[in-house]
Amino acid sequence: MKDEQPLLAVRNLNQQFGPGCNNCKNPDNRALSKNYCEVCGTVYACRNISLDLFAGEILGVVGESGSGKSSLMKCLYFDSEVTTGEVYLDDEEFIGDNLFELSSQKKRYIRNYKYGMVYQNPVHGLKMNFSSIGNIAEKLIAAGNRHVGNMEEIGKRLLDIVQIPVFRMKEEPRNFSGGMQQRVQIAKALSNNPPVLFLDEVTTGLDLSVQADVLDLIKRIQREFGISMIVVSHDLAVIRMLADRTIVMLNGEIVEQGLTDQILEDPTDKYTQQLVYSLL
Repeated sequence: MKDEQPLLAVRNLNQQFGPGCNNCKNPDNRALSKNYCEVCGTVYACRNISLDLFAGEILGVVGESGSGKSSLMKCLYFDSEVTTGEVYLDDEEFIGDNLFELSSQKKRYIRNYKYGMVYQNPVHGLKMNFSSIGNIAEKLIAAGNRHVGNMEEIGKRLLDIVQIPVFRMKEEPRNFSGGMQQRVQIAKALSNNPPVLFLDEVTTGLDLSVQADVLDLIKRIQREFGISMIVVSHDLAVIRMLADRTIVMLNGEIVEQGLTDQILEDPTDKYTQQLVYSLL
């Protein structure tokens, strides 16, 4: 895999909230409390993050609350601005382009055609007063589809894939259980066949049996569609089931990365060891 061209390459991504000061600006000599400067109040949400996502793989991102994993996801999906950094997509339309520096119009195009996103809270990814198939149609319309029959056909097929009964396609997601709402989100995210799918804590708050169903669905989508995914979770059990490779984050930094089996069986970083032992 090291000789392959990554589908998505992130280099030296930094995100900070606040101006910084002499106490915290120097990356080699920062006096921080975790990722927070007690002098000027600056928060360093992501610090010098570099990672690769290869075609057809699932990359896990694990860490405790406040570790920066969701901030990383928001940056990659353009929900939040980066302070500095680069991200490259192996796509003929964007060869050599740092996606963070593109216009808002081009970023919107990437979100509509190249990326899919499944949020921890379905309220952020769905319009709860639209029908389920209407939510899928919204994404298709944003990508330029105007053929009603075609959109309905795509919507029915995707709802069937995520095991939402087609007879419920015109129901609003607010009437669904949490697990079903996540399935509608996944269907919407897949609507334009994106090569990259982001999943942010998609099983948090779900019953264990529902979690298992959602995780099985994600693995099936990976096998059948070959989509590359970045999966964020604080739960190593989720990462163990899904991820081919894993990065471990703490206080905005990557403290360890490698094959998931290697991370779980022989962690080298003290924090990762604590995570793994807490799972046992």
